[in-house]
Amino acid sequence: MSDPTVLRDAPTVKVAVASPSLLGESPVWHPREQVLYYCDIPARTLNRFDAATGDLSHWTFDSEIASCAPMLDGGMLLAARDGLWRFDPLTGTRALLAEPPYDPKIERFNDGKCDPQGRFWVGTVYEPRDPPMASLYCFHQGTLTERADGITVSNGLAWSVDGRTMYWSDTQTHRVFAFDFDGSSGALSARRVLVAFPAKQPDQPLASYGGRPDGAAVDAEGNYWVAMFEGQRLLCLSPSGETLREVRLPVRCPTMPCFGGPDLKTLFITTSRRGRPASELAEQPWAGCVLSLRVDVPGLPAHLFG
Repeated sequence: MSDPTVLRDAPTVKVAVASPSLLGESPVWHPREQVLYYCDIPARTLNRFDAATGDLSHWTFDSEIASCAPMLDGGMLLAARDGLWRFDPLTGTRALLAEPPYDPKIERFNDGKCDPQGRFWVGTVYEPRDPPMASLYCFHQGTLTERADGITVSNGLAWSVDGRTMYWSDTQTHRVFAFDFDGSSGALSARRVLVAFPAKQPDQPLASYGGRPDGAAVDAEGNYWVAMFEGQRLLCLSPSGETLREVRLPVRCPTMPCFGGPDLKTLFITTSRRGRPASELAEQPWAGCVLSLRVDVPGLPAHLFG
């Protein structure tokens, strides 16, 4: 039986970017440029979308770009399979900041964001999937340090409004974690499961599967918005992990929400079409596109690296 305390709705969802990605990921609203950056991982592409003009530009690299963050000096920090890079969108040049701390043949960077103090946190994907060999790293003052491990697909990075809690998920095991976060040192402690979602059972139809937690963002009231991959929905969770709202989407595989627009009340959602059945793509032509919807509570602005 459905929980009557959960708001389940289907708000007006629009296509923000009609050009589909294979696997759109890691959207970030640039607080200075007032544009949306996001990645298409298998296409090895960084995209820049100006919502005010509709202009879309992109840059293609020789390695998968999984996440990005604006930098204080005007560049973009890119997390790619072959390391962390500083990229200059004006000149198209990039410089290596850190070598990958893993074997790039079987592992790559994934979801990454800056904390309120300007450190860049980025997790990995262990592509063989078993055992759980992926990790979470922090890049600060030129040094890349492992801070957590024991998962398979790192996702869901976000911080609470007061900066004292960090969220992190393992998409493979359907779990979202919370840590106590020390902003002054970046230390993590008290790792705990915030919420665990049911795994998909063998032969279970997708229509009855709620999905697994992918990328996420926190709003100004401290709620955690998470994209449920293959679940065709966004969930809004309270800081204690309770589901407050379920937003149904017109695509099966949302990957990450991001608050943007001048008032931070536009929720941009990247999505995926990679590997989906032809019948599903025929029914869901917006798969891979960036979607958007308006919300009442604004999000938190993105933090800059530096």
